[in-house]
Amino acid sequence: MSDTPGAQPSVETSSSVPVGPDPRLLELLVCPVTKTTLHYDAARQELVSKAARLAFPIRSGVPLMSAESARHLDED
Repeated sequence: MSDTPGAQPSVETSSSVPVGPDPRLLELLVCPVTKTTLHYDAARQELVSKAARLAFPIRSGVPLMSAESARHLDED
């Protein structure tokens, strides 16, 4: 931390540790196809809709919620 008055504290981030979406955001988001609850898959960095069998990617902390950007779970 700096001794300079008014200086902002530095925040260290690690590029090797993926940052998940804000839990408050997860409470609000629903599947755009079925309007059902999404589940966060931290390992794949995706929001999964079991009802639609789609996984929506999270890029730089931002969920891509279009059906076009989603991966079909049948692809596993």
